[in-house]
Amino acid sequence: MKQERIDKIIATCSSYSRNELKKAAKDGRVVCNGETVYDLSKKADPDIAEIYVDGNPIKVKKYTYIMLNKPLGVISASDGRGEKTVVDILPDSLKREGLFPAGRLDKYTTGFVLITNDGDFAHNILSPRHHVKKTYIVTTDALLDDKALSEFEKGISLSDGTLFKPASIRLLDRNTREYEVIIVEGKYHQIKRMFSHFGAKVIKLHRTAMGNLTLDHELASGEARELSADELLKISQKDD
Repeated sequence: MKQERIDKIIATCSSYSRNELKKAAKDGRVVCNGETVYDLSKKADPDIAEIYVDGNPIKVKKYTYIMLNKPLGVISASDGRGEKTVVDILPDSLKREGLFPAGRLDKYTTGFVLITNDGDFAHNILSPRHHVKKTYIVTTDALLDDKALSEFEKGISLSDGTLFKPASIRLLDRNTREYEVIIVEGKYHQIKRMFSHFGAKVIKLHRTAMGNLTLDHELASGEARELSADELLKISQKDD
């Protein structure tokens, strides 16, 4: 039977800060398995512990998975070194210890960011050998010709030796020069570099899906929610 400190269990599963928990324990407002806990260094089994703070149950679960509709100007990191991060903008009800973005969108890219505290899951979906697809809507300053579209589908070799795996691309709107692009890698500024290779500049970049899970259209920019178990499976699910 594994044991963890009660303050760590609560902090992992709630938005309470360590200082808030210390005060709550001192005031006799923390209960674990029917006993009032004054010393939060005491340990309990995180899988079966019944914990209450101020009479409210703490839903004990080891990992959290969050879908965020990332806005412009926010850093995909857990520590922005003075800049606002995707973790900073989460509502307090979703904040937990150890959260980080699984994969990065640059500061000026918007859309679907998965935030979790499950390092193994993040590694699996980001690993090149798993080929989890990412779907983007790309707005450019110029249209690509048929030769460029064909190279996208076959794979692109840059002059610096960088190789990009074959990607799916289709024109959505000729007037607005908007494309849907699906890639299975996550190299540095990959989509911007792919379009730049053909003389087109990316003006807007928005991620709409990870794997087979599409960004919830009801999430406004900057909003977030937890994922269900079924939704989580869709991220790593392979196409037939």
